[in-house]
Amino acid sequence: MEPTPTPFFVGIDISKANLDIGIHPSGEAWRETNTVEGIELVLKKVKPMRPSLIVVEATGGYEAEIATALALAGLPVAVVNPRQIRDFARSTGKLAKTDRLDASVLARFAQAVRPEARYLPDPQARELQALVNRRKQLIEMLVSEKNRLSTAHARIKPSIQKVIDFLTQELDQLNCDIHDKIRQSDVWREKDDLLQSVPGVGKVLSTVLLADLPELGQLNRKQIAALAGLAPYNCDSGLMKGKRAIWGGRASVRNALYMAALSASRCNPVISRFYERLSKEGKVFKVAITACMRKLLTILNAMIRSMEAWQPHLATEKVLLMA
Repeated sequence: MEPTPTPFFVGIDISKANLDIGIHPSGEAWRETNTVEGIELVLKKVKPMRPSLIVVEATGGYEAEIATALALAGLPVAVVNPRQIRDFARSTGKLAKTDRLDASVLARFAQAVRPEARYLPDPQARELQALVNRRKQLIEMLVSEKNRLSTAHARIKPSIQKVIDFLTQELDQLNCDIHDKIRQSDVWREKDDLLQSVPGVGKVLSTVLLADLPELGQLNRKQIAALAGLAPYNCDSGLMKGKRAIWGGRASVRNALYMAALSASRCNPVISRFYERLSKEGKVFKVAITACMRKLLTILNAMIRSMEAWQPHLATEKVLLMA
């Protein structure tokens, strides 16, 4: 009887310039440049190992090319939150920090935690995601300039106004580009129409969900809530029973859901009744509106799964169980 081959786990620490690769349990480590040629060399060396899992750390976009290349090569890839890696490193006593050590920690994290290899967006989805992220940046800059305008000296107000006018023009053009991008895709156009058929859901939430939550309709209600950071977590120890709280997840999705839930609590009959019931039970606003956000997301998840437009009966217990 042949011995079972040792499973390999790969960690890749990513910077703008370099890719540091660590292998567990062999301890092998090396560096490649974060370029097309460097990524090809990583694939050439890693693929024959048939790793059980490859973990890369989310680094503000620098991980996109290598993660996509690995996934297209048929390798299991998980992109993880840097906070998880830091906590894991501290728990193992690894206090020093270098790129090579980080890659080793990532490989050990892959073996110990086994994070799930998740769906990676295709090039079109990544382009939409980039447009949505840029829209957020423009809005933040626009808000900052408008705040400065209100207290600025008269001498510099014309300068600030020019910037505001320019940012407003750029934002209008970007909104048109996002709209055109969605309408050019048959799949996105259909999903966009379904999402916006729900009272309280507008262009902003629909666009954010399409760009930043591509798993919508593919997961159950608990999984999709966790991805959006709307799953309540316990805080208990011994006899102490702490308050349940949400944390983590995708902040962009959660922020857009918050504004949509506020609107839906007034104009959506299902969400409105749900919010009123929670208020009558004595739930504070923050708890009630968070519950509405989760209910709204659950309904949208069920709609995209079944590809059916909004109808009030979609919020019944039967449909929620299907989500």
